[in-house]
Amino acid sequence: MAGDDELRFGPLSHSCAHLCIDMQRMFAERTDWCTPWMARVLPKVVQIVEAHPRETVFTRFVPAQTSGQGEGTWKRYYERWASMTIEHLGVDKIDLVPELARFVPPAEVVDKNVYSPWLDTDLHERLRVRSIDTLVVTGGETDVCVLSAVLGAVDRGYRIIIVTDALCSSSDEAHDAMLTLYHSRYGQQVETVTTDTLLRSWV
Repeated sequence: MAGDDELRFGPLSHSCAHLCIDMQRMFAERTDWCTPWMARVLPKVVQIVEAHPRETVFTRFVPAQTSGQGEGTWKRYYERWASMTIEHLGVDKIDLVPELARFVPPAEVVDKNVYSPWLDTDLHERLRVRSIDTLVVTGGETDVCVLSAVLGAVDRGYRIIIVTDALCSSSDEAHDAMLTLYHSRYGQQVETVTTDTLLRSWV
């Protein structure tokens, strides 16, 4: 998109953190939730984490233990996706991909049981203790867990930097639609840039 690759509200500072969404083995490997081009964006995510390991918080989506667990529609969800329960996957599939797991610590991990990293976690409190007011967002999927993370951050007043070449989805069409949405509908809260632009502007 024209005019997309710039930080409209200035360079980034010590009050910025990197929120990396669900870069886990169960999405990278051959499972029913495989995100085929996670491998393509992984080097970009690694670049960002290498530059700012202490500022990085990884989220991990932790599925139900067994089929049919969960409240409301989540119960039906895990009946449909029984193959993605911990019972079938094995607990090791929840792990971050090895290329990122090596950064923990100093990077931190927040586990969540739903799409949003803001519900029933201490993520907001962790960030407030560190006086964080800006979030760089990477990971997957653009149109599901990333979307939920971004909207929750908007509601909490964070400045949000979406790194366009460090996001992935299993749907190209939905990915493109979400980038258009972030760029055109959240102009006061969300900026969209490439990894190169981000790293030049965050020192």
